Amino acid sequence: QVQLVESGGGLVQPGGSLRLSCAASGFTFSIWPMSWYRQAPGKERELVATVTSAGVSTNYADSVKGRFTISRDNTKNTVYLQMNSLKPEDTAVYYCKVVVWSRQYWGQGTQVTVSS
Repeated sequence: QVQLVESGGGLVQPGGSLRLSCAASGFTFSIWPMSWYRQAPGKERELVATVTSAGVSTNYADSVKGRFTISRDNTKNTVYLQMNSLKPEDTAVYYCKVVVWSRQYWGQGTQVTVSS
């Protein structure tokens, strides 16, 4: 079965950096685009970034452009989100997602808290 397991979240000061990882299993990772989403308290879940299957093309929410970088390693079945210049408004639970044959799969999420 499809499994997505996020890790790398934590507490960081404003201006700091974190790298999130999402380890995937149960499907052919290298042929499907992968995405990161986030959900802040009291807000809807929003798309943060997407990477194509080969990692050649990426897209970002305007709020994170120039600060976040999504990447993937198809030899390790893992997608990453490098987050730099973090702001308090980046505080949220971060999820990775894949759509395989029109079915959505989500990880359990990892908490990112940006605070001094």
